[in-house]
Amino acid sequence: MKDSGIAVALVFAILTFGLWAYMNRPAAEPPWPARVQGMAFSPFHADQDPAYRRLPDRTQIEADLQLLSGKVAALRIYSSLYSLAEVPQLAAHHGIKITVGAWLDTRRHSNEAEIHGAIRLAQDNDNVTHVIVGNEVLHRGDLTLAELVQHIDRVREAVQQPVSTAEPAHVWLRNPELAQHVDFVTVHLLPYWEGIGVEQANDFIAGTMRQLQAAFPDKLIVIGEVGWPSDGRTRGQAIASVSHEALFLRRFLRLARDAGYVYYLMEAFDQPWKARFEGAVGAYWGVYDVHRRPKFEFVAPIVRVQRWQLLAVISVALAALLLGQLYMHSTALRIRGRGLLAMVVYAAATAAVWIIYDYSQRYLSFGGIIIGALLILCMLAVIALLLTEAHEWAEAHWATTRRRRFTVSSVPSRHWPKVSIHVPAYNEPVPMLIETLNALAALDYPDFEVILVDNNTADEAVWRPLEAHCRLLGPRFRFFHAAPLAGFKAGALNYALRRTAADADIIAVIDSDYRVDTRWLCDLVPGFDDPKVAIVQAPQDYRDSGASLFKAMCYAEYRGFFHIGMVTRNERNAIIQHGTMTLVRRAALEQADGWAQWCITEDAELGLRLFALGHEACYLVHSYGRGLMPDSFADYRKQRFRWAYGAVQILRIHAAALFSGTRSRLTRGQRYHFIAGWLPWLADGLNLIFTLAALCWSAAMILWPNRIDPPPIMFSALPLVLFTFKLLKLAHLYTSRIGTNVRQTFAAAMAGLSLSHTIGKAVIKALFTRDEPFFRTPKHGTRHVLARAVTDARQEMLILAALLLAVLGLTHRFAIAPGLVIGLPRELKGTDVSVWIAVLLIQAVPYAAALLMSIIDALPLPAKWLGDPARPLPDLRPDP
Repeated sequence: MKDSGIAVALVFAILTFGLWAYMNRPAAEPPWPARVQGMAFSPFHADQDPAYRRLPDRTQIEADLQLLSGKVAALRIYSSLYSLAEVPQLAAHHGIKITVGAWLDTRRHSNEAEIHGAIRLAQDNDNVTHVIVGNEVLHRGDLTLAELVQHIDRVREAVQQPVSTAEPAHVWLRNPELAQHVDFVTVHLLPYWEGIGVEQANDFIAGTMRQLQAAFPDKLIVIGEVGWPSDGRTRGQAIASVSHEALFLRRFLRLARDAGYVYYLMEAFDQPWKARFEGAVGAYWGVYDVHRRPKFEFVAPIVRVQRWQLLAVISVALAALLLGQLYMHSTALRIRGRGLLAMVVYAAATAAVWIIYDYSQRYLSFGGIIIGALLILCMLAVIALLLTEAHEWAEAHWATTRRRRFTVSSVPSRHWPKVSIHVPAYNEPVPMLIETLNALAALDYPDFEVILVDNNTADEAVWRPLEAHCRLLGPRFRFFHAAPLAGFKAGALNYALRRTAADADIIAVIDSDYRVDTRWLCDLVPGFDDPKVAIVQAPQDYRDSGASLFKAMCYAEYRGFFHIGMVTRNERNAIIQHGTMTLVRRAALEQADGWAQWCITEDAELGLRLFALGHEACYLVHSYGRGLMPDSFADYRKQRFRWAYGAVQILRIHAAALFSGTRSRLTRGQRYHFIAGWLPWLADGLNLIFTLAALCWSAAMILWPNRIDPPPIMFSALPLVLFTFKLLKLAHLYTSRIGTNVRQTFAAAMAGLSLSHTIGKAVIKALFTRDEPFFRTPKHGTRHVLARAVTDARQEMLILAALLLAVLGLTHRFAIAPGLVIGLPRELKGTDVSVWIAVLLIQAVPYAAALLMSIIDALPLPAKWLGDPARPLPDLRPDP
């Protein structure tokens, strides 16, 4: 690694550690008092759930009371039945007062039992000081006001202690007559649920208390619940975290002391079972966690993450390891390129460490563990893709030199090896193929033959004129019609190989629609002077980009791979061989046993096998031939489906060689590029599954908003970061390396995005099937009408509609004012919901692009709207 690389890595390591330190700087807050007035007390442990009658036993309750003894003056319980009925008697031994609760809901028989139990506990225990009949009954809509009042009046008549019911402030203010039936007003003040940030929380509490005191001047106002969760969703400005819980409670306790409030902190211990009813946040309201450990410092300054130094060291070490590997194999990078890699690597490592740590601190059910594992795997896949994108960006723009640049060096007096040009064809338009053959006849090369193999064309009217034209062009041109012939294009190429002239040393392959430049062979054949070289490759290029706006957009998208991706791959002898404009050493081709007929991308597969045998390839960026692009969006998708399906076929069959290097001579760089190069396509397959899962998750959020939370915000943010990063990379490289204008760059992005769904389907199908038929890209097709274009994109249109409906549903569901509709969250749209909606909108972009591309294909729109096709800029430029 160069000294500049070490310096860049060190700078970003210091910045990363400094960021951890800044985010975890200590905050001095009022100390916790020796004893608090009251706490809500639900003594359930991790494996217990009152809904299933899995309750704490007497020993567990006693242990909890022993822990709280001397730390709290009073406890509030929510039920008077089963083992909770033992709390007053046990608490008396520790000098703790009890406020008994009777839990009321829609179950009439249960309500009667609760009322009788509360009366009995109040009558039998001297340390029972208050009774609360019902908890947020009116807010939930379980009982009417008249029904609740009847229960309250019954209890007041039966006990000596003051009696109340507990509701949020807006319920009391909306039902002032309720106060006439209670001895004191019990209000729940939970700023988190209102979306209020921790800095404004005390102001909210003080303001609400003044409002209640003004509305009920003759009643004592008791804060029945006041607290902050240590984990869960972000609601508006309210962030659920351990540090914010500590900040809120320590500040509130100072406020309560100064203002003389009567309160019960929400709550003593975390209650994981509540997550089923309140979402994940319901589990995290305790001062102590479910294992009875304090969650934050009571006196010392508050730090966001107690063990942040260890996490910082892990993130820096992980980033340094990854960055060292990238620098070691990218020695020709300028400082700017190294800086880009360092920024992305350190940010990704820090995000990964933080996300895994944060998720590990949660209470996870078996289902939560499975979902978490899947989310973390998706996160790692996104990070891997982000790193490969950054690596290509840096190498494409900030390389100081090209180690394997192939330059034209024709020598007129040299010995020219014989070249056999193979042209496979199936049911192709006769005029187009005659143009291809005429261009080959005009080649400025001394010794070559052309073998045209027409495989399986049934109509003699198609192939007979080609046979006649080959005879007309002379003995260099040989025509074969083979039917039946298995193996699609690979079968035709193997057929031609067996009929190749014995003295031919080089095999050249072009597609049937290509017009080649006269200098093609003269300029590329000298590449075989190096005996290690088995492949010399020129780019695929196209001559019909001016035919329509649709084709101009496709042309812009194609060029990125051939003028950016292939250039960086060539540096590590890892180009993707493509089945046109390619030259192959015959001996190497025969050593590899010819073209693979099991693979529908036989060209890329052959290139990989030749690399595995120790051969080399070289790539020349200059274009020497131009063919025809797909005539419709449907054909454009089918072509990309074949490429993606074939890529996964190759990955499956050659997995051992690619992932472990077993029994092959593939270098690390070659394995990296073949895996990293196809990683975006694999990501499209994963993204299709993610999209369907996101729709299901969103539907669950809409149906059960109190129970189903959006994914953690850090998981949701990563796809947004990746999408933005890829767009920035594309915009920068297309303008700086290819010379496109803004319209062409936008067109390339849209065309690429429009294929995401198709690629995703191909990847998933290739994982579970083996034999996908070879699809030949039609030439000179007819333009589809608009209705047909929309029909062709029906899958994308349906998913687009589903995503937009999910966005509308979530926006409506989580934008309702707090407390107005029973059963809805008491908050405005929160940050995590907003981020999740943004994720859904980003997911919708490729589907919208597909529909738009299909419509553009059907309309007679001119290519000139994008401007003249850009000419690629020189491969290397000085750093400005």
